[in-house]
Amino acid sequence: MPIAKITGPGLVTIACSVGMLWTCVIGQQIAQRNASTERARVIREVRQLQQQRTVPVSIPNPLVRRRPHVTAG
Repeated sequence: MPIAKITGPGLVTIACSVGMLWTCVIGQQIAQRNASTERARVIREVRQLQQQRTVPVSIPNPLVRRRPHVTAG
């Protein structure tokens, strides 16, 4: 003897809830996979930047100090 009956709208609500749950679970897995891929890319890029040799720059030109022209008028 059943204690409670599940109505049609109740079954629809349960089905929607389960569907939303699975959508969240799948979305979370996709986001986690994307984050892992992005993390690996960033680590590779950082290692590549660390291995690059620095190139010395040329000697800078001395600063030429000029007095600005002040005009009235």
